[in-house]
This record gives sequence, C-alpha cells and structure tokens, in this order.
Amino acid sequence: MGDRNTQGAAAAIALLIGLGSTARAQDTRAPVELPPMMREHLLGNMRDHLLTLNQIIADVSAERYVDAARLAEERLGMSSLRAHEAEHFAPYFPKGMQEAGNAMHHAASRFAIAASDSDVDRSYQGLLKLAGALSEITAACAACHARYSIAQPAESASPGPGRPR
Repeated sequence: MGDRNTQGAAAAIALLIGLGSTARAQDTRAPVELPPMMREHLLGNMRDHLLTLNQIIADVSAERYVDAARLAEERLGMSSLRAHEAEHFAPYFPKGMQEAGNAMHHAASRFAIAASDSDVDRSYQGLLKLAGALSEITAACAACHARYSIAQPAESASPGPGRPR
C-alpha cells in the first residue's frame, strides 16, 4: 500500500507542477481589487491560514487532536471571523469568493469536531473522517485561489524610480 501512496503522491506533485507552469503562462483568475490596507490585511490573513494549516497537520501527525481542533476553530473556523474582520472584506468580494471563504470557515469548524472526536475514537474509520474533514478545508482554499487573485495595487503596476520601463 505504501508504494501506491508514493505513486499517488508523485502523480499529484507532477500534476501540480504542470498546472503551476500553465498558470504562470496565462493567469485567467478574476482579479479582486481591494484598498491597499485591506489588501495587505487579507494577504496576511491568508498567510496565517497557511501557517495554521501547517500546524494543524503537524498536530494531527503527532496525534494531538485536541490541539488541532482548538487551532482549527480559533484560527480558521466560524469563531475566527471576527478576528479576521471578515465583515469588512465581504462587500469587496465577488459572490463566489464569499461562498468559498464561508465554505472554508464552515469546513474548519467541522474539522474541529472531527479532530475532537478523533481524540476519543482513534479507529481507522475515525481517522478517515478526520482526513476527509481536513481535505474539505484545503479544497475550499484551492477552489478560491484557482478562481480569484488579489489585484496588485495600481501604484506597483507602474515602474517606480530606478525601475526599467
């Protein structure tokens, strides 16, 4: 079974590399324009989401399910919306982006429940549910990032002092 997992992981990496080079050639994502301060705040939130996901995966791999559950709910789940100032961003987001964000936050809250359950039920089936719940979070992130990009501020698009035109 390990060989099949290794082959699957290698195929997924190859696919992502191929998709990445295609994406660089022609970015068809819809740009979302935000005021500069909001742009920086949102990008900071997304970097925090990525760091949080990394820590959640580390906690799961170390069987620290309660820690993973707490982190997921506090930093990604529905409980995190106020801290991320989500209500300020929503008016700027296209409907699909709002839906993807809501899907991610709901998925994180469901993951928190699954992780808490895994602390009690460490059966194979319980761990499959946990892995599925984690993949729902990343699927929502991937769907949003595949469809939308945060537009560069207008001032950075023009050459600055000392930059070639």
